Amino acid sequence: MPQEWIMRYFLIAGEPSGDNLGAALMAGLRALDPEAEFAGVGGRAMMAQGMESLFPMEELSIMGIAEVLPKYFHLKRRIAETARAVAEFAPDALITIDSPDFCLRVAKSARALNPGLRTIHYVAPSVWAWRAGRAAKMAKVIDHVLAILPFEPPLMEAAGMSCDFVGHPIAAEAQAGPGEAAAFRAAQGIAPDAPLLLCLPGSRRTEVGRLGPRFGEALRLLGAQMPALRVVIPTVPNVAALVREMTADWPSAPVVIEDSAAKKAAFAAADVALAASGTVSLDLAANGVPMVIGYDVAPLSRLLMGLLLKTDTVTLVNLVSETRAVPEFLGKACQPGPLAGALADLWNDPEARDRQVAAMDLTMARLGRGGEAPGLRAARSVLDAIRARR
Repeated sequence: MPQEWIMRYFLIAGEPSGDNLGAALMAGLRALDPEAEFAGVGGRAMMAQGMESLFPMEELSIMGIAEVLPKYFHLKRRIAETARAVAEFAPDALITIDSPDFCLRVAKSARALNPGLRTIHYVAPSVWAWRAGRAAKMAKVIDHVLAILPFEPPLMEAAGMSCDFVGHPIAAEAQAGPGEAAAFRAAQGIAPDAPLLLCLPGSRRTEVGRLGPRFGEALRLLGAQMPALRVVIPTVPNVAALVREMTADWPSAPVVIEDSAAKKAAFAAADVALAASGTVSLDLAANGVPMVIGYDVAPLSRLLMGLLLKTDTVTLVNLVSETRAVPEFLGKACQPGPLAGALADLWNDPEARDRQVAAMDLTMARLGRGGEAPGLRAARSVLDAIRARR
């Protein structure tokens, strides 16, 4: 892309899902402008695209008021440090990715240092679910939003920001095929006809610590009904040791995997999944794996979220498909018995499986499967937003 200067972008991601979004965006920006320069905070995926992270992204991978409070002063120092780094880098745009508690504070501080700074936020706040005022608050420090859900742009525009729906990278991501799935089962000693369940208790230590024991007990109950059940637990490096320690005495000899290729093959090989709420539901949808969702937070965070929640579901497949095909158990309802019962239903009720498969197919179509890669769409939106400002 011919231009008179080198475009510079400062990106901030605070968790693995944001790291993947950031990496896809960086790839898209570089496809449109090979000379683009990047700085910021990110994880392995963004660093693989050429970013040197200001500090380890894992420091930001915490969630919930009760979890954040003990790290408040450390996070406050990181906010100030990151804002100064933005000012020193002098980017054409600051692009913050999800993690609003950290990212929007950085945007506010960075704009105080440079009032002309162009600010873009990737992943709209879920104002359709709770805390509708967040969009108006965000509009004070953010100019443009990259939305991953098709119904979000009008909500952002009503708050005073420009917004484009850019889809989700999972919609364009290549998935493992039947051959890779069969090879995975063989490599792990899992018979071709053995019932295979994916267990996904989250990517944060707080999530794993809270959900892991409940998921484990649910699998004990399910295993009593299905003696041949095998369990695979895909995880990420920052919680892998905790997951292995926690699951050492689980039934069905769980297989814990970190390798990305093995994880893709595991998703293709699985029959059913038990997962924490989050973007992992889209990974499962992309592979057509019926799922049960469970999630809980600390009691204080649960109380506040219960008071503010505006929707009857938080599962992305349900929201995007406008169905309630995926059963979810949130807060106090996230207990082993109901989780195990819902999982058993997916094996015993073909109609329940068919409803989920239809909802997952619709979800992927609405998120852009078959169209231009979302990372490239996001990159075009970023460049358009910068040109509009100029």
